[in-house]
Amino acid sequence: MPTASTYTYDVLVIGAGGAGLRAAIEAANSGVSVGLICKSLLGKAHTVMAEGGMAAAMANNDDRDNWKVHFADTMRGGQYVNNWRMAEIHAKEAPDRVRELEGWGAVFDRTPDGRINQRNFGGHRYPRLAHVGDRTGLELIRTLQDHTTYLGVTVHMEHTVIDLLLDGGRAAGAVAYDRERGRFHIFAAKAVILATGGAGRAFKITSNSWEGTGDGHALAYRAGAELMDMEFIQFHPTGMVWPPSVRGILVTEGVRGEGGVLRNREGRRFMFDDIPDNYKPQTASDAEEGWRYTQGDKSARRPPELLTRDHVARCINREVKAGRGSPHGGVFLDIAWIKEKLPRSAEHIKRKLPSMYHQFKELADLDITKEPMEVGPTTHYIMGGIRVDADSQMSTVPGLFAAGECASGINGANRLGGNSLSDLIVFGKRAGEYASQYARANGQARVDEGAADRAIAQSLAPFDRGAEGENPYNVQQDLQDAMQRLVGIVRNEVEMREALGRIRDFNERAGRLGAEGHREYHSGWHTSIDVWNLLSVSEAITLSAIERKESRGGHFREDYPEKAAEFATFNIVVKQAGDGSMQVSRAPIPPMPDHLKQAVEEQTS
Repeated sequence: MPTASTYTYDVLVIGAGGAGLRAAIEAANSGVSVGLICKSLLGKAHTVMAEGGMAAAMANNDDRDNWKVHFADTMRGGQYVNNWRMAEIHAKEAPDRVRELEGWGAVFDRTPDGRINQRNFGGHRYPRLAHVGDRTGLELIRTLQDHTTYLGVTVHMEHTVIDLLLDGGRAAGAVAYDRERGRFHIFAAKAVILATGGAGRAFKITSNSWEGTGDGHALAYRAGAELMDMEFIQFHPTGMVWPPSVRGILVTEGVRGEGGVLRNREGRRFMFDDIPDNYKPQTASDAEEGWRYTQGDKSARRPPELLTRDHVARCINREVKAGRGSPHGGVFLDIAWIKEKLPRSAEHIKRKLPSMYHQFKELADLDITKEPMEVGPTTHYIMGGIRVDADSQMSTVPGLFAAGECASGINGANRLGGNSLSDLIVFGKRAGEYASQYARANGQARVDEGAADRAIAQSLAPFDRGAEGENPYNVQQDLQDAMQRLVGIVRNEVEMREALGRIRDFNERAGRLGAEGHREYHSGWHTSIDVWNLLSVSEAITLSAIERKESRGGHFREDYPEKAAEFATFNIVVKQAGDGSMQVSRAPIPPMPDHLKQAVEEQTS
């Protein structure tokens, strides 16, 4: 067995995106020792892809905004199966977290009178997103990274965690290898925080980077934690569709927030064709009113392009299926049209959306100030994840915490744009705070060296098979194709049952994966590790989607196209059974307190 070096920390953070960095900062500030593991280089986390802004009811651009409106918007967007306590905490604490970032050096766009500027975004009643052009995630990472380094947190870059270690059911650390040399390391810790992001790489078309393979979900599941809401996958309405090499790359919702409109091949703004009843009172009646809203007119209502992402994605999907799509299988997103309204519109677009201008110019040879973009739905975000306590972010495994996209609860059936970045900093901060408290209250856990050896042996098994083994890239690609086709934006039971059968076959093939050569920077071996995580996540998504026999938020079933009142009373949970199988159950949603019910009712008009 290869020799493994050992590191010991009070708190171990796995993942260095917004949630992981904020957790590390909070834990380090409390005086405990902190180790931070990241799969890529520091600063390269997927958080940088969140471009449009972070949602916080600061009321800088509209004094009618407050935490209650933000809470109500979040609950309605999530179709009321959210963890209402998490939604409450998020709405109340997000403004302080944004101001904190400003104090640490984040350079936000400003209003004419010098306050943090806030823009419109889908599902938010008022302009609420604090932003830095369309590069907000990058600024968030830059600021948190600088502060983490300043505090002296030890960072282990380019490390992949292969398993969590337990001591009598309590989190005790992790086993990892460095991607450069393939050397193994054991990390002992009193508390572990998972902040590993999403699982978009389970699907063929995705905005997620190569890192989004559901690592935290799978690690927690194998350690005995519960996963919740896994059926709710967000297909962002606007990903690039052309050329094929960039298919799925995100096109920020900020384009629509700045006045961009969606048109089909006939030139019609089709979003006006289908406005849900519960959103009609807050949606513009015509194009002119929608334009005025994007320009800050408080008497105007938002355009239908800024309805929730699940609805917009399905409307785009409908146009494409009906033969009214763009030449390459999407629809047109047009921001160039604002030249009819604004002088010097090209300069305005470049100033407001610099990354989008550069992205399309460099990758598609298209000038968004002159031509419409082709866009279509792309797998973007998983609302489901590790089930956590709303206040502490601790999972059902003692000492194991989770924050950010790999945790579940705040978003329910659908996440509002911009809630992701503020979710990271609100609950990253809480995870760091409570994990450090747990670490101080509990002694060092015992590291099970036998379990570590077994995890290392399993990860090295592909080298034993060598060239005779199954190609890991083929298994990953076949899984992605199956999930995209059978458990995608529109679902039915027959296809999802077929997907389960395919996943069983992929599990058998994964047991025969092979890798040749040395372990140094061996991408085939790395993919072998990722495949196991993707298979666990894909099975959880599919089983949960079969169990939810209705359509709600990001989960749409053509065999059950309506919402069912019964399914509003519980969340779907999966857990590993004693025999190793995946067990599905229903967790009742506790009643919402009266003061929160009132906050929702006040916003229904």
